[in-house]
Amino acid sequence: MTDVAEVITRIHREEWARVVATLAGRFGDLDIAEEMAAEAFASAVRRWPVDGVPPSPGGWLTTTAHRKAVDRLRREVRRVEKHREALMLADVPEPLGVIDDDRLRLVFTCCHPALAMPARVALTLRMVGGLTVAEVARAFLTQEAAMGRRITRAKAKIKAAGIRYGVPLRADLPARVSGVLAVLYLIFNEGYLASDPAKEAVRGDLTAEAIRLTRLVHTLMPAHREVTGLLALMLLTEARRPARMSATGELVPLDQQDRGCWDRDLIAEGHDLVRACLTAGQAPGRYQILAAINAVHTDARDIRHTDWSQVVALYDQLTRVDPSPIVRLNRAIAVAELDGAQVALALVEGLPLQGYHLYHATRAELLRRLGYREQSRTAYDRAIELAGNSAETAYLVHRRDQWAGA
Repeated sequence: MTDVAEVITRIHREEWARVVATLAGRFGDLDIAEEMAAEAFASAVRRWPVDGVPPSPGGWLTTTAHRKAVDRLRREVRRVEKHREALMLADVPEPLGVIDDDRLRLVFTCCHPALAMPARVALTLRMVGGLTVAEVARAFLTQEAAMGRRITRAKAKIKAAGIRYGVPLRADLPARVSGVLAVLYLIFNEGYLASDPAKEAVRGDLTAEAIRLTRLVHTLMPAHREVTGLLALMLLTEARRPARMSATGELVPLDQQDRGCWDRDLIAEGHDLVRACLTAGQAPGRYQILAAINAVHTDARDIRHTDWSQVVALYDQLTRVDPSPIVRLNRAIAVAELDGAQVALALVEGLPLQGYHLYHATRAELLRRLGYREQSRTAYDRAIELAGNSAETAYLVHRRDQWAGA
C-alpha cells in the first residue's frame, strides 16, 4: 500500500499538468479540467492499491478524467448543447501556435497578460504545478479561502474574456514567453529569499517547484534561449542555497559562503546550459546574461579568483538590455571589486532606490571600505529598517555592529 501511495504521489507530480492540459484543450473549461483531473487521481487512490498500477498511468488518468467530464456534461441541465460543444472542441482543433502541446497551452493560458501577476502565479501553481489551493495559499502566506477566490476569479476572467486556450502565434511569442518566464522567476525568487518578514527566509519547496515548471517549459521549447537561460540561472542560484544560511539564521553573502557546500551537479548542468546559449551566436537576453554572471561566480574556487572584469563586462551587456536602477546597482557592486569602492560609490549615489534595502546595504559596505564610520552606520540602519526578512536583518545588524565595534 505504501509503495502504491508513493507511486501515485510521483505520478501526480509528473502527470497532473498533462492531464489538466489535455482536458482543458478538449473541453475548453479550466474548472472542468481541474475538477475531473482531481477525480481521476482520487479514483487512482481507490483502485490502484487493489487493481495494481496500470502500464500507462498517465493514459489511464486522462481516459478516466475524460469519461468523468463527459458524464458530468451529460448530467447538466443543458447537457445536449454542452456535450455537442465538448465534442466539437474535441474533434475540431483550434488554430495552433508555434508549438502544439497541451501543457504549453496551459502554461500560456495561466500566464495570460490579461490576468494580474498574483493571479497568474496562483493559477500557474494550481493548474500547472498541481499544488492544492491550501499549498498555494501557504506558499504566499494567504488564507486558503482568499486564495481559492483568487484562483476562481482568474478562471472566471479567462472564460468571460474569451481568452483562447493556446500557444501564441509566432509574432506574439516573444512578448508572451517573457510573461511566462517572469511568473516562473517570481515564484523562484520568492522561495530563494522571501520578501515577507513573516515567512521563512528560504523556501526550498518553492524554488524546487519553479525549477520543475521551468524544466517543463524548456522541454517543450528547447530552442528558446531565454527559457534555457532562465533554467540555467535558477540551477546556478539554487546550487548555492545550502551555503546561504548560517547556523544562527543569518544570511551568508557570496564572498563568505563555504563553496564546498555548493551542489556541483546543479552547477555542471547550469554551465552546460549557459554554454548552449553562448554558442547560438546571437545577442543574449536578460536571463541568459544573468545566468552567465552566475556561471562566472560558480566557476571560481573562491571570491579572490572571481573574474571580476568578465562580470563587469556582462553587466555592461545587461544594462543595454535592462537599464534598470537595480541592474546598475549590481553592476556597481562588481565595479567595486575591480576598480575600488570610491569608483563604485560614485555609481551608486543618486540611484532612485531610496526604498530598497540593498541600495542602503551597498552604500553602507562601500562607505565602510572607505572608512566613513558614521555614514556607514546610518546606511546600515536604513537597510535594516527596510530589510525583507529576519535572515537579512540578522546579517545587516551583525555587520553594522561588527563595524561599529559593538
